[in-house]
Amino acid sequence: MSDKEPMWDSLPPEILTHVFLRLPIKSIVTCTSVSKNWKSLIQNPSFISTHLHHHSSSNNHLLLFRLCPNEDTICEKHEREVYTLYWDNNNSNNEEDFNEHTRFDSPFPAQSGSVILRVVGTCNGLLCLARDLLSYDSSYILWNPCVRKFTRTSKPIVSYCTHGGFEETTGFGFDSKTNDYKVVRVVRLLDREDEDGSSLKVEVYSLATDEWRMVTTGLPSGCVVRGREPLAFVNGALHWIAFRRTTTNNFQSFVMVFDLGDEVIREIALPEFLNGFDGDQYWVRMSISVYKNSLALFHQQDFSSPCLNIWVMKEYVDESSWTKIVTMVDDQGFREFVPRALGFRRSGEVIIEMHDGELISLHFESHKYKVLGITGYGYIFDHSINGNGYTFFDSYVESLVLLDKPNRAVTY
Repeated sequence: MSDKEPMWDSLPPEILTHVFLRLPIKSIVTCTSVSKNWKSLIQNPSFISTHLHHHSSSNNHLLLFRLCPNEDTICEKHEREVYTLYWDNNNSNNEEDFNEHTRFDSPFPAQSGSVILRVVGTCNGLLCLARDLLSYDSSYILWNPCVRKFTRTSKPIVSYCTHGGFEETTGFGFDSKTNDYKVVRVVRLLDREDEDGSSLKVEVYSLATDEWRMVTTGLPSGCVVRGREPLAFVNGALHWIAFRRTTTNNFQSFVMVFDLGDEVIREIALPEFLNGFDGDQYWVRMSISVYKNSLALFHQQDFSSPCLNIWVMKEYVDESSWTKIVTMVDDQGFREFVPRALGFRRSGEVIIEMHDGELISLHFESHKYKVLGITGYGYIFDHSINGNGYTFFDSYVESLVLLDKPNRAVTY
């Protein structure tokens, strides 16, 4: 070690890596300011990947909630949305297992009621946010709140100017084959069919290249994807609820699966009970969620028989393993306000949003529930505007993804 070389710069990279992996995220980010050598090591993609694997396999589990001001607050006071992490070290014998870990203020202030960001999904510490709720001006932001880094994607291929009116749904996930993060848009054209006679378009954004490209093969015909409903990213694939009209003029619902590695679309059948509906199925809301390493289906019927049914696929891709685990009925006289399932905790308990926004954690075997002491949006927004509501929940892992990249300006 030379006289001018700081002692910390003389430590072997292996020792530094071992130390950094055990530091909190904020401390690691601070360490990038200590020396050029430390900054180079921490921002190296290899260390970022090692850190992610280390945290993903740890016993510390986190849940992310988006807790926002009400509609009037956003429009009039220009307040920022709040994202909060809670510990999910769930123990059925411990009532004090749901504690706040940290919270993040959104770096994207609401400029007006016409600019509202929707959470598409989370993956490896990244949030994918979409500006697509109240206009055709679809744009997407990838944001890592832990390291305060964000980037805006390039403009999608399909737009109102190029294709006219459309409905869309969007997914976000990680392609382990190419070590790349991808945003997937499934778009149904409303005004016309394209030159190939198809009204369904699929385009994929790659973070590595900052480019969108069209998927042109293997697209299903005659189907509609439920716009802006929650999706499930599991086993390297995105999953949406879709439906098509049958020859008997009924509706057949199914799970559309998009593999991020092969970029191939396939289908998974839903429980037979949910098919063969007539036009009234418009009032039946279905969404998909991750359940362990498989799928869950939330079947919400709002009008004729208000209830929430929860199904799980006990074996992934085994369509015969769909099992109904719980039914919740409206017992408060709010026929149009059925409890809404948001997703599952590590223990298997399901997070439910009640009509007033109160969030509970339900153990579906014992039917016992815990009031979590936090409140979501409830039903303050019209379903036709916000799809499946603004309250967002998902499991979360802290990461350094994007730390090696500069922030890319976000403007409205």
